[in-house]
Amino acid sequence: MARKYDWDHALRDAMNSINIEPSLTGYISKGIALCGKGLVPDARAAFDVASMYTDQDSQILHFLLLIKVITLFNADQHDEASLLLKELTTGCPNADTRACRIVEAYLRVQLGLKALDGARHEEAAVHFTAALDCSNLLSKSHIHEIYENLVVLFGWDLKSLWLTAHQKRCDALLWAGTLQDAVRSYHYMMDNIDKTTKASCLEWSKGKSGIRFTEECSALCLTSGDAALAASKYGMAIDLYSAAFDLDSGSHDVFANRSRAKLGEMLWEEALLDSQKVTELNPSSHVGYELMHTALRGAQRYDEAIEAFKIMLSKLDDSPEPQIRDLRQQYVSPSEAEDAIQRVVRIELENAPLRLLNTSTGLLCDRVAQVNAFKMSPEYNELVSFPTKDSNLRAERIKDAVATYFRCVLLSHRWEEMEALLHDIQDKDVRELKGLAGIAKLQSFCEVARGAGYRWAWMDTCCIDKRSNTEVQESVNSMFVWYRHSALTIVYLSDVPSSSEPGALARSVWNKRGWTFQEFVAPKVVIFYQKDWSLYLDDRTPNHKESPAIMKELEDATGIDTRALISFRPGMSNARQRLQWASSRVTTLQEDVAYSLFGIFGVHLPVIYGEKRQNALGRLLQEIVARSGDITVLDWVGQPSEFNSCLPAYVTSYATPPHALPSLSLSEGQIQTTISSLRENPMVVNMALDFYDRLDNTSAARFSNCRLHLPCIVFPVTQVGLSYSTSQETRYEVKADGLDDLLITTKKPIVQFLRTRPNQQTFMLVRPWDRSLLELSDFVDLQDDTENEEDDWVPPSPLDDSPSHSLVKQGVDDPGLRALRLLVRLGQPFGAFLLARQRGGEYKRVASDCDIIAQVKDVVSVRDLMDVRTIEIL
Repeated sequence: MARKYDWDHALRDAMNSINIEPSLTGYISKGIALCGKGLVPDARAAFDVASMYTDQDSQILHFLLLIKVITLFNADQHDEASLLLKELTTGCPNADTRACRIVEAYLRVQLGLKALDGARHEEAAVHFTAALDCSNLLSKSHIHEIYENLVVLFGWDLKSLWLTAHQKRCDALLWAGTLQDAVRSYHYMMDNIDKTTKASCLEWSKGKSGIRFTEECSALCLTSGDAALAASKYGMAIDLYSAAFDLDSGSHDVFANRSRAKLGEMLWEEALLDSQKVTELNPSSHVGYELMHTALRGAQRYDEAIEAFKIMLSKLDDSPEPQIRDLRQQYVSPSEAEDAIQRVVRIELENAPLRLLNTSTGLLCDRVAQVNAFKMSPEYNELVSFPTKDSNLRAERIKDAVATYFRCVLLSHRWEEMEALLHDIQDKDVRELKGLAGIAKLQSFCEVARGAGYRWAWMDTCCIDKRSNTEVQESVNSMFVWYRHSALTIVYLSDVPSSSEPGALARSVWNKRGWTFQEFVAPKVVIFYQKDWSLYLDDRTPNHKESPAIMKELEDATGIDTRALISFRPGMSNARQRLQWASSRVTTLQEDVAYSLFGIFGVHLPVIYGEKRQNALGRLLQEIVARSGDITVLDWVGQPSEFNSCLPAYVTSYATPPHALPSLSLSEGQIQTTISSLRENPMVVNMALDFYDRLDNTSAARFSNCRLHLPCIVFPVTQVGLSYSTSQETRYEVKADGLDDLLITTKKPIVQFLRTRPNQQTFMLVRPWDRSLLELSDFVDLQDDTENEEDDWVPPSPLDDSPSHSLVKQGVDDPGLRALRLLVRLGQPFGAFLLARQRGGEYKRVASDCDIIAQVKDVVSVRDLMDVRTIEIL
């Protein structure tokens, strides 16, 4: 009767049984019936009396208490039932723990079902899991027969207990949204049941007896996986897609999405497997090959990636759908990519040395070998396999990758007596060479460069084929550019021992060499190393051009302004200053005095070893004058050059700064006072205007066939007289029209005096014409265009601080005022040249031992200034 929940009849039956004969069964039945009617206290009493009929048999008593637990649980006394069951399991000696576990599992299932009915899915999942934990081995036992009394008393179906718990847990986990746990629970169940039971489970999972578990769970996994993928939660997406696959074989779209998620996690090989599955399931689609290409690129299997990419492009081309074919426009083919890369490589290598040392292999590589090495590199293959059609993105990516690959370290050093040359290392691994003069320096340099992360290194001793005039020519003319574009220039100070004190760099011979001038000012990043290849002063600044201490030491040692040392710009600007910086430097080969300055001035000239110093320097100075019109390079003291008498024989003639002329320091007030007095004479004003026009139309100085065509204001010399001196110097008193008398000092006689024959040689004092005196903005604002780098330092123009410069800034448009200002400036002392006429009518400059400073007698006498000529000087 209890099984039918007719508690009133069950209670009467129990009471009748007890009245006939009190027994264990009677009181158990009474307790069950009373609990069923909700009379829990009376039921407890009935169970207590029942215990008197157990004959103190512990097994019977234990079974009685289990029945009490179940009865209390059915009466919704869950806490009391659970506590009693716990005590039975742990506190009773010789307890049947298996029975306790069966009871607990059954009760947990009932709790889970109630939670499931109340839509408390997480709670239900917990109960079903606890039930399975209690009965994980019971499914294979004949528990239904063993505990038949429980079946009879309470109507339990112990045969399906394990399966019910599993199925309901799957449902609870599904509805709770813990999809991966639901799938794992499902597979655990399916893996641990026999064939007969599995068939019924398959029916359950497909919805033939209720919920379509596999279909709903798979759909939810895919939906949640798509959301996770869109949110870049790749790990979650992978797990969800994998869970869906565990329930279903999966479509090509799902494999594609899981491949994308694995790509996001950079699981290249796993993503590749999924992409291959996509191509198997949908071979006509481009998607699988696109994913395969990305996975192979990530795995750095570039050759295979390119092949996959080509197949992808063919799939796009062959697609019957127009919108799919249109996708082809988003990509460039590998051949197109290679063409773009080659163009960038050519541009990059235009500013790199012809030969470079590969610090990884130790081999010297010419341009072809460098390019081939790049084509064999992962960097190159990565670029070729990069699919984007975005031209800007592709161009930037290629440019960055190529620039990074070909980053080069150049060495600046002082040549030793013996150095490793090109033929010594050609086709050899420099790392393995021994006993070769200079090889230790080369090896250490390569080691330092490689340690700093650079693949390529260059050293002038062994990376130039000095037997090739063409290569030497190109190298000399490109040297500044090479150093300029180096990623790093290492300066090796072989004469500076380790742990040197500040000042050692200034005393180093490196600081006095001709080539090292450009080797330091050209690079943007420089690091100094001592003799043992330790950092100078242990200065760990990544760029020693940013080290205040080192820069101050170099500025003091060289006389070159720190800004110029840090951010120098090649070109013609203020050429006289640049020549002064170079004047104290020496070279082994005499022609290199000039050749080492080609880059400083941004010129390209023939390299002709054997032409001698004066010719090489003359050609350089000639080029400076011809290109810039700057006649300050004619301002020197010393011995004249055989190339042209207006040029010095030695660069040391520029060591002395130009003479400071008073005219350059005229105040604006002084100029205006003089102009006011000149305005009172209209004739002077008119003559000044005519004179200004003549000078404005005068061409700049130029060279032709080693002859200088110099525009100048001429003052004919009327007398040259010898002035005797106690010193070894020879002095001459010179008189010229319109000038105050001068005294000129030379070490060599300028005129051979014969008492019997008067001197017939013609002399003149000239003022080289400087267009800056016209105060025209086009001259003042002239800038070098050798490089267009805003941060580069350009030497200040000598006009920057002059009154004329301020005038141009103010913008004076009155022609009369300009003409009078010019007249005032021409009336001030100036640097003059003494020229001697030759038999052919040309002139030669007479070199003096000091500057010739001339002074106009009277500025009002404009006629004395108006002899303007272009004189040909040998």
